[in-house]
Order: sequence, then C-alpha cells, then structure tokens
Amino acid sequence: MKTKNVIVIGAGLGGLSAAISLAQEGYSVTLHEKNSRIGGKLNVLKEHGYSFDLGPSILTLPHIFARLFERSGRQMSDYIPIRPLRPHWRNFFQDGKVVDLYPEPDRMAEEARKVGEDPENVRRFLQYSSDLYDLVNDGYFEQGLDTSRDFANFYGLWKFPKFDLFRTMHGGVKRFLKTRHLQDVFDYFIKYVGSSAYHSPAFMNCLPAIQFRYDLWYVDGGLYHIALGLQRLIDELGIRVHLNSEVTEVRQTGRQVTGIVTADGTFHPADIIVSNMEVIPAYERLLREDPQFLRGLEKFEPSCSGLVLELGLDCQYPQLAHHNFFFSEHQREHFHTVFRKRQLPPDPTIYLVAASRTDPTVAPPGCDCLKILPHIPHIDDAHPLTREDYLRFKERVVDKLERMGLKDLRKHVVFEHCWTPLDIRQQYYSNKGSIYGVVSDRFKNLAFKAPKQSTRYPNLFFVGGSVNPGGGMPMVVLCGQNVAKKIAAWDRLAT
Repeated sequence: MKTKNVIVIGAGLGGLSAAISLAQEGYSVTLHEKNSRIGGKLNVLKEHGYSFDLGPSILTLPHIFARLFERSGRQMSDYIPIRPLRPHWRNFFQDGKVVDLYPEPDRMAEEARKVGEDPENVRRFLQYSSDLYDLVNDGYFEQGLDTSRDFANFYGLWKFPKFDLFRTMHGGVKRFLKTRHLQDVFDYFIKYVGSSAYHSPAFMNCLPAIQFRYDLWYVDGGLYHIALGLQRLIDELGIRVHLNSEVTEVRQTGRQVTGIVTADGTFHPADIIVSNMEVIPAYERLLREDPQFLRGLEKFEPSCSGLVLELGLDCQYPQLAHHNFFFSEHQREHFHTVFRKRQLPPDPTIYLVAASRTDPTVAPPGCDCLKILPHIPHIDDAHPLTREDYLRFKERVVDKLERMGLKDLRKHVVFEHCWTPLDIRQQYYSNKGSIYGVVSDRFKNLAFKAPKQSTRYPNLFFVGGSVNPGGGMPMVVLCGQNVAKKIAAWDRLAT
C-alpha cells in the first residue's frame, strides 16, 4: 500500500507532536513553518547576555512529552533535561502578604496559615481538584473526545453530575477556601487557558491537580530547549521541515483538501493536511470559507491575549521566586474588565518570571531577566486599541510592580522588549492575538473547543489550542498525539 503524504501547517508544539506521532504511525510527513525557527509560541529571545522565554514559561505533565520519545525507543531525559521547582510560585498581595505554593502538604499547610486559611480546607479542595482531574483525564484528555456523542458514549449520563456543571470555577473554589487570598490564588490557575474563573465551568478546577500531583518543572537553559529536543527527534525520524515557508492557501476539490500553496507560489500536494494554525484563521485565510460557515464557529471565541514585556536588569530583586504573581486588589473586577468589558484593566494581576533564580545562565552575573505578562483582552476589531494604548498600559504595569516592592525598577532596566496583541497576531496568525486558543466559557462553549477533524473536509485535521483539549503546552502536545490516532483510525476506515 502506498505510504500517504501528510503536510503539517505550522511547527508549534501541536504541529510538532502531530508530525512526530504520524511519522511513528508510518506516514510520510512534511512540516511547513512561516517563521525562521520551530516552536510556534514556544519562542526565545537572546539579547545582551539575557535569555527570555517569549512564550510558555511553565512545564507541567512532562510524561505527555515523554511519550513522543518513548514511542521511538528513546528517553526524553537524553533530549530535554528538566528539574522540579520550589516553590511552584510566589504570590504577592497588595496588603503585603506573601504566599508560596508547595506540593508537599506540610509546607502548603504552613503557607495557608499565613493568611488564616485552615489547611484542611486546602486539603479538601485539592482532593476535589484531583477527582475532577481523574474524571476529565480519563475521557476528554486521553481518549481525545470531541463531540457530545463522544462524551455520552464514554461517560454515560450518570457521570455528568460529577463534572460540577452548575458552578463556575470560582464557585467551586469558594466551596472549600474561605480566605480571599487563597481564593484568588486558586482562581488564577485559569491562567493556563487564558480565561476567567468567574465564567469558566467548575470542572476547570482540575488544573491545580495537574501541578500538585505531577509537579512543576523547569528546562535547563530555558523552555525553548523543549523545541530543540524535539528538533533532534524530528531529524532522527526523517521528518522534512521547511522553515520560512508560509502557507498561503489550502486547495480543495469538493469535500477533499488536495494540498497547500506556499508564499513562493509552489503547490505541494497532500493526501492529508494537519493545520496547527488556529481553526478560525485557517478557514478564513487559507480556505477562504464563506461568512455563513464562519458564523457557525463564533462560539469558539478566542482566549485573552497578553502584554509580553521582557526586561534585562543590572541588579536582582531577592524577594522574587522563579515564578511570581502580583495580584489585583479586586480580582473579580479584573476578570470582568478583561473578559466582559474587553478593556485594559486598571489594576491587573501580573505574572512575572525571574528564571535566573533557578538558572544563572539566562542573565549576566548579579542580574535578573524578567518576563512580565498581564492578561488583557484579545483584539476587538470593532474597537481596536493602538500600540500607543498598549504602551501606556505597560507603564501602568511597571508602576504597579514598583509599588509592590520592585523599587526603582525602571532605573535598573538595561534592555527592554515588548510585544502587544498586535505583534502576537502578526507573528503567529493567532485569532485576534489570542495566546491560548479558544476561551473556556460555560455559557459560550462549556469550555469545549473545536473538533480535531474538519466538519467540511474529512481529510483536514487541526491541532493546537483552538481544538480539544485546548491551550497549554501539555494539552497541545497531547492533541498532536490524539490527532495522529484519529487520522490513523479514519484512514483505515476510509481505505
């Protein structure tokens, strides 16, 4: 039987995972990437002796990545060296309280007592989170479920109440945790998927279990070394990768896609196409689908975007851990402003990475390299913000950090780089500059994303944060593995 030719559009983590998994299934695979390096949003910036992770900064669920290597008889540790972090992250509040997160129950109990939270409440919440994770993982994650029929067949109606469907994520948190401090901390686990704890369904409380059960990890040299490790595996498997090769069109005949056209005008035929470009931009830009079809995809609203600010400093701030959060005084208002009003928040919750705490190679001696990321709305084409609007917001962010303990931050900046949602959209063609794919919203989509197989073209498949199971590095890697299984099963039936 002829080996089928698969083209993967985009070398983000989802595309890389799909390409590797399809090669392991015996397909002939070619990757086309518009940028000059693989990794997609897993990106890196090196300047003046500083090294910044432009995209993801936290590694969780490393066993999902390890499968890519194990299925080719290799060990991930030979390609990607990782180590656990302590604390997981540090939380700064405007009343001066500071709380660290630890997976060890006794250490976490001490942190809970700092803000007057009964450690038993934390234990009960984490058990609730763990039960939700096992439920979601068994079907939605590992089986690659996509449709209501898939869910009904796997779970049966009697299991649906276990998903805590009638509460929001915040509602699930406040059932167990009584202090505002820990409610804010565990609400903000929704950062992994760029959504709001007040609008996401309660089963998103599975997210803390991922971290507390399987730990939180750092990759020596920075997280871009994940992409470098996968590049080595790709080379060993003989997968062809074309960089600086932007795909401008997906051609189709009837209900079949037939190949791609690259920016140089060349047509590349394919039996099967996998798009790591998000679903809506792919249908708009590459397939030029009609507006009526696109309106049917509106429930898959993009996640939030972010202001991505990198600062190289000539000093260190010893109060920082590797991962840090500086919380809004009124987090409900923060979520509402970003996700309902779609405005830049006056008092954002800020994520800040100081990787030099763990890895001194990422900054000159005695210096810090900070990655600063507040979540902000995706681009609203009806009321667009300018780059100047975003830069004014950047100053508000720096003001807050100086106010919350990073004294004279501006005076110590020797290098600065800033990306706005406009830059993110241009770089990755993400839908309206979103970072995490599709938003998780209990009223819009019950946190479900688009299906992995096109409803219009059976030999067109999608991977990444805009399809199930959604955003985050381990989820898009899992998606690539699941889409390969789906393609192999469909291909057997089709032939």
